[in-house]
Amino acid sequence: MNFLWPQFLWLLAAVPLLVLLYVWLLRRKKKLALRYASLSIVREAMGVRQSVRRHIPPFLFLLAMIAMLIAAARPMAVVVLPSNQQTIILAMDVSGSMRAADVQPNRLVAAQEAAKAFLKDLPRHVKVGIVAFAGSANVAQLPTTNREDLVQAIDSFQLQRATATGNAIVVSLATLFPDAGIDIANFGPQASSNRARGVPLDQAGKPPPKEFTPVAPGSYTSAAVIMLTDGQRTTGVDPLDAAKVAAERGVRVYTVGIGTVDGETIGFEGWSMRVRLDEETLKAIANKTQAEYYYAGTAADLTKVYNTLSSRLTVEKKETEISALFALGAAVLALLSAGLSLLWFNRIL
Repeated sequence: MNFLWPQFLWLLAAVPLLVLLYVWLLRRKKKLALRYASLSIVREAMGVRQSVRRHIPPFLFLLAMIAMLIAAARPMAVVVLPSNQQTIILAMDVSGSMRAADVQPNRLVAAQEAAKAFLKDLPRHVKVGIVAFAGSANVAQLPTTNREDLVQAIDSFQLQRATATGNAIVVSLATLFPDAGIDIANFGPQASSNRARGVPLDQAGKPPPKEFTPVAPGSYTSAAVIMLTDGQRTTGVDPLDAAKVAAERGVRVYTVGIGTVDGETIGFEGWSMRVRLDEETLKAIANKTQAEYYYAGTAADLTKVYNTLSSRLTVEKKETEISALFALGAAVLALLSAGLSLLWFNRIL
């Protein structure tokens, strides 16, 4: 536990002094009582039970004072709170290798079913957007709270050739920050040639993007990206370059690998291709953005991964000030102390 105002903890040094004062008052009271009554009469009037009772209200009041002093120091603790995550982008691989049946009934269907189960577990206020990617990446559904539209977008996936994992991250970021000027054309060798050609006609009338100052990786808690893929990048933007942009924006990119780690030859539309899950890159993307990588070898594993992500994104551990809890405890103890004193002795302490 940490404290915002630890200097107030020095006030706790007064607690032993209060205990000594209480003991001194008890002894003084006892001496005064013995002046007007014999020792036998005093012992007879006060039994063991009554003697214990008289100390309970002061003890509770002392605990209340300790709780109030701790509250004054403004304690901080790591607690589990509802997340303020408002938007999640599901970037899903629709390359030809997703028809492989090593994950039953096949990778694509398993991914679709897991994604739909994931949507059911999310709170209704959380917006979800869907990006489908293969040789290119496209927004299949803009962020919305309408779960029916999201399910329809997931069911309408069409398999295509190639895998552009970097493009998926860029398009996801552009969806989260539509006014930030994030575009695939700004990445790689094509970026310098595009700048040399000048501003496109469709962008001529628009104001330039606002200046951006990088933030700490993982610090943007209003959105996150979940990217699922079964292969390694074959075209498009370098995924680590795209992950760097996500990290600078503070957006976490959780990566999910599905299928064969060692590689497998799959036929698609008369083509034969060798696909291999690039776990190293997926782990690097997650690490760079302060997120996590998950491997799903079966449909059950994939569903479990999405359940884990749902729980992780709807609650979060956060260091929070808990002085109000100590203040509440102090109030309860003080009222209890006063109540017992009135009940047993018809006076407050």
